[in-house]
Amino acid sequence: MLTAGVGSGTFRLRPATRGDLPAIVELLADDSMGAARESEGDMEPYERAFEAIDADPRHLLVVGELVPQGSADSHVVATFQVSFLPGISRRGAWRSQIEGVRVAAGVRGQGLGNLMMQWAIDESRRRGCTLMQLTTHKSRTVAHRFYGSLGFTADHEGMKLPL
Repeated sequence: MLTAGVGSGTFRLRPATRGDLPAIVELLADDSMGAARESEGDMEPYERAFEAIDADPRHLLVVGELVPQGSADSHVVATFQVSFLPGISRRGAWRSQIEGVRVAAGVRGQGLGNLMMQWAIDESRRRGCTLMQLTTHKSRTVAHRFYGSLGFTADHEGMKLPL
């Protein structure tokens, strides 16, 4: 999918596998908000979700691996999910929705998030999407600046209803 040299080694994006789930859940749980809603003990709900995502070509769960310089071992240090959605509005436009974007705290600042998002944007265009959307919690001001630097605008108010 993508291979790029970064300061500490080589970064690769690839489709996630079932074996990546523990690392993905660990990334999702690695902040105060995620720790409150993720559970690294019971993998069954994540496995069910993975099977549904993996079976549908309109959904991609992606991991980023880092291979440190001078090593052959890789470690999952990033993840995101992108979904491709048909719509009637905007003249029948397709849009992509990006979710669960995470980069491990120890490797932030190396441009990995930018590489991931640029790949997702390019893949969305390749699939004919005319819009990419995401939500991010109001408290994540660093994420807001990052997404703004990529051209995202906060011109809509997102709402959620827990069910």
